Amino acid sequence: MTRIDLSAFIKAYDVRGTVPDQLNPEVCRVLGAAFAEVVAIPEGAEQVVIGHDMRPSSPELSRAFAEGVRDRGVGAILIGLCSTDGLYHASGMLNLPGAMFTASHNPAQYNGIKLCRAGARPVGQDSGLFQIKDVAQQWLDAADHDVATERGGLEERSTLADYAAFLRSLVDLSGSRPLKVVVDAGNGMGGLTVPAVLGTAAGLADLPLEIIPLYFELDGTFPNHEANPLDPANIVDLQAAVLEHGADLGLAFDGDADRCFAVDEQGRAVSASAITGLVATREIAREVAAGKNAADVSIVHNVITSAAVPEVIAEAGATAVRTRVGHSFVKATMAQHQAVFGGEHSAHYYFRDFWFADTGMLAAMHVLAALGEQQGTLSQLIGAFDRYPASGEINSTVADVPAVTARVKAWAQAQGAQIDEVDGLTATFAGSDAAPMWWFNLRPSNTEPLLRLNAEAGDLATMERIRDAVLAIVRAPQAQTTEPAEAAAPVAAAAPAAAVAPVAAAANLEPWLREILRCPACRGDLRDATGLNGAPELVCTQCALAYRIDDGIPVLLVDEARQA
Repeated sequence: MTRIDLSAFIKAYDVRGTVPDQLNPEVCRVLGAAFAEVVAIPEGAEQVVIGHDMRPSSPELSRAFAEGVRDRGVGAILIGLCSTDGLYHASGMLNLPGAMFTASHNPAQYNGIKLCRAGARPVGQDSGLFQIKDVAQQWLDAADHDVATERGGLEERSTLADYAAFLRSLVDLSGSRPLKVVVDAGNGMGGLTVPAVLGTAAGLADLPLEIIPLYFELDGTFPNHEANPLDPANIVDLQAAVLEHGADLGLAFDGDADRCFAVDEQGRAVSASAITGLVATREIAREVAAGKNAADVSIVHNVITSAAVPEVIAEAGATAVRTRVGHSFVKATMAQHQAVFGGEHSAHYYFRDFWFADTGMLAAMHVLAALGEQQGTLSQLIGAFDRYPASGEINSTVADVPAVTARVKAWAQAQGAQIDEVDGLTATFAGSDAAPMWWFNLRPSNTEPLLRLNAEAGDLATMERIRDAVLAIVRAPQAQTTEPAEAAAPVAAAAPAAAVAPVAAAANLEPWLREILRCPACRGDLRDATGLNGAPELVCTQCALAYRIDDGIPVLLVDEARQA
């Protein structure tokens, strides 16, 4: 039998592989035993709660995992069909470790497992996942695993009604004005959770919502479209239905219904950053109404949410906390700062009152509540939070990620941008009387030779210019080779890092760098010239400001420039 390498499909945050060559009942049973060994037993948990999505392979795989848990003397609670945030709810309410079988929006041949500790605390590469992998690999290779003298018990329980009631206790929609809402479940778990939470399927009171369903039939083969609303192609039907029915808004859930996306009454997609800003203001207001000082309220956002997000948070008097991309970083940062809410560009929304876990349904309820509390349209409501043109995420394949990143960093510094490397490379130009603000982030993929670009600016033309300039560097021919980049000259210690480009002397500038260097005052092209003392300098072809070159380093400081 061919050896199965668990490292091929156990990644930083979860398990995600193809069925049955990677994930099959045998593998899942061993993973269940390893999860009990590494997580449940050391925490003193007597049971593990296990749920699954609508994929054809999910029931069998989740039961095999439960049998592995029981092999180690730990009980298993099967809650059956649920969304990922439904599993987090069960883990939180029961204070038990949990496992959710889902591959989110991946095609039907895939499946996966999202694991959590008691209280929905994440299990990732630094919090037990790789240890689980190592233990499971050892047992899998030996074709045997330790079995306790007394196996754990098995229980089946439905938690859907409790999940729905809990969410309704956090956001009250009963006083909303009547709203017409189109919901695209993408044949995923939203088809189960939406009727329960927003309708009466779980036995709750009727809400003033008219739900128009799209693709609510649970079908893990995804016959209508991929259950990934992040791809614009997958919300086309939703946009058309909103216009056809004259709806107030549309909502789209991904396959395991932990992410939610919105479109306004005109069928236009609403950015996740705008939703983050909207929900943040509501959570801040709720904390203040409860007697908390706004300055003591923290909201977490990642490095590639819109610049509008920290602005909105600051305008509300609260504290914005910036962190790396990814749920493990967001959850850890929220716990550290006791943040009430956190949002990501990918439409993952995290709530303190939901065990710091992510729930797209609760975010959707906030949007519905905000819209239902006033008479305006969603586009009018969201306008205050959607302030700047953005590029969206653009992927580029490169052979030498560090070298390309260094070239982009040099260009950004030459433009007068501030640099940080909290997560990849972020360059920020605060703006001036002569030029709008802009920023971009360039991050490497964890698993592929990719660089991911996100850019935003004060106006569309500036965003497009920054986006195109960075892509020109990233996708230049030399970016596709594995040859090391020419070493950059060190920046003089006394020169401000944000304004000095670490490049060679003007006569020896790389062609790509010479092409992209711009005047920080007006963004005009720079040409070589000779200064008053005979030394080389760079002169702007538009505003005629001349910038000196110190020890081969162009000093692009407007305050120190002279008029040529």
